[in-house]
Amino acid sequence: MSPRFPKNPRTPPAPLTLRPSEIATYTGPLWRIHTTTGAHPTAWNDLRRYGPLSEFRWEPHPPPARAHPAAAVSYTAQDHVTAFAEVFQRDRAITLSPDRTLSAWLPSRPLALLDLVGSDWAVWHRASASLPHAPKGTCRAWANAIWEQLGQHVDGLLTPSAVVIGGALVVLFPPATTAFPTAPSFSRNLHHSDVATLAVRAGRRLTWPVR
Repeated sequence: MSPRFPKNPRTPPAPLTLRPSEIATYTGPLWRIHTTTGAHPTAWNDLRRYGPLSEFRWEPHPPPARAHPAAAVSYTAQDHVTAFAEVFQRDRAITLSPDRTLSAWLPSRPLALLDLVGSDWAVWHRASASLPHAPKGTCRAWANAIWEQLGQHVDGLLTPSAVVIGGALVVLFPPATTAFPTAPSFSRNLHHSDVATLAVRAGRRLTWPVR
């Protein structure tokens, strides 16, 4: 691909459009590992308003990093294996620390998600199907443009995991706050035996140690 026409341009074209076929309706489980003690504890249904953070891929916040009154994000997975893989990908080992919790829930209404897994939305916007695996800075620029231009039409993004083959992430934006149930279906500290069982299963799939 020539420099003039990059495979996944850092600057998204304007305006962004959205066709009904590019929206995925999701009603399945959502899994999240979140920090529950320390300086910045988060609840299972919190969306982070501070950003964008360089270690994350789909930050809707415009730069520079600061607290935003409108933009917010929560990264969730469709299954517990992908949740463990995304959180512990740097170490390639699952650490069952007491300061984190694994939570899961079903949305209280169907989520409308921009489908970056099964649609050609990226191709229609001068990018490619590999957009979800582009450099994180590129993905953050696209996430910000999606939020600013299409945020009123979607609850977030459905995007493939960059770690697990076949795994998918559901990236939640502020409209998704109306889809949280009263309480999660599952919420256990990572030291809990139930979580340890799930972690061992995930470790076997990923060939990562659990410690």
